[in-house]
Amino acid sequence: MTSDRNVVIIGGTSGIGLALAQRLVAEGSHVVITGRDRERAQQVAEGIGENAVGIGLDLAKPDSIAESLAFVERVDGLVLSGVERDNNTAREFDKDRASRLATIKLIGYLETIHVLADRIPATVDSGIVIMGGIARYRPYPGSLTVSTVNGGVEGMVTALALELAPIRVNALHPGIIGDTPFWAGKEPALAQYRSRTPGGELATAQDVVDATLFLLHNRGVSAAFLHVDRATLAS
Repeated sequence: MTSDRNVVIIGGTSGIGLALAQRLVAEGSHVVITGRDRERAQQVAEGIGENAVGIGLDLAKPDSIAESLAFVERVDGLVLSGVERDNNTAREFDKDRASRLATIKLIGYLETIHVLADRIPATVDSGIVIMGGIARYRPYPGSLTVSTVNGGVEGMVTALALELAPIRVNALHPGIIGDTPFWAGKEPALAQYRSRTPGGELATAQDVVDATLFLLHNRGVSAAFLHVDRATLAS
């Protein structure tokens, strides 16, 4: 299914997005990855292989997205994984940080889909996967805006799955993915999270890649919210 397909990964220069790009290229797809820094995106793409292209795209600047994606033609799969972490609470609320995160993950995501919608074949073989996060269901201290926008992702997916059908649209909510760069050097915290999973292990980046590929390619799944967290228990 992945051979000779064109996939765009928004936020594909590190972590889960990069791991997904590497897998897709290895399986024969042509991949466009994006990052805020154009030169870094190009360098990362070169490291993935000749079927990868890197471009600069800033989700926090929705007015620039159409120009950034102007060269993209057919899109068989679209993965929206670019995000910024935010620490916000109701009592110490930073509206600028909150506004930036909401712009990135709601307006930026929707503008990207708007720009590319007519380049996605209208068939059940086409898929869009939008990354949310398990904070939607299990808030933690400082997750106010993160939890809020991830709730918005579910509303977005439900509406888009109806509006864009037969193109399939799904959400994926990763939990704590301990082998991603964000968690490097944070072993005490990871040990605590491992203790909350029934099997004593956390989900990995490759687990999320497998789940993303399932959502991209399974013709029977749309408007779904898939959790990849090894059933991590609330604290």
